Amino acid sequence: MNTATKPKHIGRNISRIRELRGMKQEALAIAIGVSQQSVSNIEGSETVEEEKLKAIAEVLGVSSDAIKNYSDEGVINYFNTFNEAVSSSNFGHNNTCTFNPLDKLVDAYEENKKLYERLVQAEKDKVDYLEKLLKK
Repeated sequence: MNTATKPKHIGRNISRIRELRGMKQEALAIAIGVSQQSVSNIEGSETVEEEKLKAIAEVLGVSSDAIKNYSDEGVINYFNTFNEAVSSSNFGHNNTCTFNPLDKLVDAYEENKKLYERLVQAEKDKVDYLEKLLKK
């Protein structure tokens, strides 16, 4: 009887960690510079290239080893231990993820919009100046 263990499904682990972080496939895709469809394909793959795994791990705020060794039981144990520690103390912690790549994307968009508006205004000022020169 063969009792060899089945290799971990890295893509499924990525999916579960992403979902635990409250992140959509699209947000992960933007953060690592691929399409949402590519993230879907990665999450359906049993193995993932090491460099891509490192990039995904960084965005998810975990190590590549954490993705490779992820287990639902481990997460449940972690949260049970965490909740027991909080309930036995006089204070509570808000254990939520505060990182959202879409927020960073919106911030970058706003900065680019301001820069674009300044460039347009500079061009308008230049045109006004040149028109005044022509009238003289």
